[in-house]
Amino acid sequence: MSNVMLSIGGRSFAVACADGEEAHVSHLGKLIDEKVSAAGASGQTEARMLLYASLLLADEVHDLKSAAGTAPASDHMAERLTSIAARIENLADLLEGSAPNA
Repeated sequence: MSNVMLSIGGRSFAVACADGEEAHVSHLGKLIDEKVSAAGASGQTEARMLLYASLLLADEVHDLKSAAGTAPASDHMAERLTSIAARIENLADLLEGSAPNA
């Protein structure tokens, strides 16, 4: 196992990965950092950064599936995304509530 340091939203994170996967994990971290920056979520709590990056990535996946003709009906997708966003928001609230006060 190896560790990779990722910088996301102005914060540093040590992430474990399989040997030989360091470059790939670093690249993924950069993509997530770009999403956090695009959402204007830099400097937010870790949970909020995760929420915004996840929503932007889910939107990207939806667009790609739609372009490929494999997306479910738009009403169903909207319901699923709303449900996922609500779950992520609940997790963000839980994480913020359990975070130590600085």
